[in-house]
Amino acid sequence: MDLTLSTCFIAVDDHDRALTFYRDVLGLEVRNDVGFEGMRWVTVGVPSQPDVEIVLEPPLADPGASAADRAAAADLLAKGMLRGVIFRTDDCDATFARISAAGGEVLQEPVDQPYGVRDCAFRDPAGNMLRFSQPRS
Repeated sequence: MDLTLSTCFIAVDDHDRALTFYRDVLGLEVRNDVGFEGMRWVTVGVPSQPDVEIVLEPPLADPGASAADRAAAADLLAKGMLRGVIFRTDDCDATFARISAAGGEVLQEPVDQPYGVRDCAFRDPAGNMLRFSQPRS
């Protein structure tokens, strides 16, 4: 069996703010922007990985979800309790400098980890944690 990753999802509470961050700060390309039943999904991706997409979606992207479930998901997002994404970079320090200069909320400055990477971490505008990892030789 040959499997490849095609899509992952990140919950956002404001697609326009998210786009400014993912497109303008991180340099991801916008591949799709779709609305349905009052919700919006924006697909972005790294230009060098055309087969892998990140969907920026509402906190609970289910048209049948109850108001209570939507509120619970929005609360978790606001607390930064939802999972994020780890990006690989060839220069952690330069990536950190670029994102912090653009106003990214720093969670961790670049540090050498005992598990073989140098990494740093930020929050996106919705509160999701994003890590940027550089393998050490």
